[in-house]
Amino acid sequence: MDDHRTAPVDPAEADEVRRFWGRLALPGLIDVHTHFMPERVLHKVWEYFDANGPLIGGLEWPITYRREEDERASLLREFGVRAFTAMLYPHKPGMARRLNDWAVGFARRTPDCLHTATLYPEPGAETYVREAVEAGARVFKAHVQVGDYDPADELLQPVWGLLAEARIPVVIHCGSGPAPGKHTGPGPIARVLARHPRLRLVVAHLGMPEYEEFLGLAERYDEVRLDTTMAFTDFTEAFLPFPRRALPRIAGLGDRILLGSDFPNIPYRYAHQLHALERLDLGREWLRAVCHDNAAGLFGLGTGPRFGS
Repeated sequence: MDDHRTAPVDPAEADEVRRFWGRLALPGLIDVHTHFMPERVLHKVWEYFDANGPLIGGLEWPITYRREEDERASLLREFGVRAFTAMLYPHKPGMARRLNDWAVGFARRTPDCLHTATLYPEPGAETYVREAVEAGARVFKAHVQVGDYDPADELLQPVWGLLAEARIPVVIHCGSGPAPGKHTGPGPIARVLARHPRLRLVVAHLGMPEYEEFLGLAERYDEVRLDTTMAFTDFTEAFLPFPRRALPRIAGLGDRILLGSDFPNIPYRYAHQLHALERLDLGREWLRAVCHDNAAGLFGLGTGPRFGS
């Protein structure tokens, strides 16, 4: 592990994060976009970030929370994140089933993690997705950019139908940020929604940089949501700014915006994402909904200190 590239954890940060949600009279935070995956796979991801690879636009992207698995989970708990996810994703055929098998064990030993699974357009995808659902998966991750696939691929049509029927949310990176892919952008996912309008999609990163187009999909389809991952932060605003003319639309969709962070793979402190949302000045009730209540309703988590406790 390249600790020389890792920023030290500020012992005061947990207090800062807790003060944030305490001011909102919340029982904590629910973060729908955090990454846990097999350590070997995660280290490969970190190596890609360290190399400023093309999928991150060649940006300098230090990993702020480069820690061992148990340390990362403990830190989220210190922040008061009462539920989080294990956003894991394949980049080639044959990988999704192995990741899903790992995720079963991680969910069992990490009760405050929403059991997460993934998918890829390949023969047998419907079978292993069904197996993941039967094993208790509560959310799926799809990564169109990294997987380099068309989400409207015929191999995925039965998968989308299965997940729509099961009403299991899918957090999907389908926007063209930080760098475009062959199948990113609103067009391919709009074709999916035309065939599966009840699919519970959570568009990652607010769909950056096609923010307004993805807001339009959420306005058209009642089950489409968006997560805030990296949006409005100083880092993202420097190269993919959110259009201020669209803020009223963000306010109007306040019941379908969910807190996401990209922890641990973020180039700034966790608290900065929260403050970036707060400085939008969209009101206390909007912040309460985004940082907790919308996800609590979507996943049936209630208002206790932690759903797995």
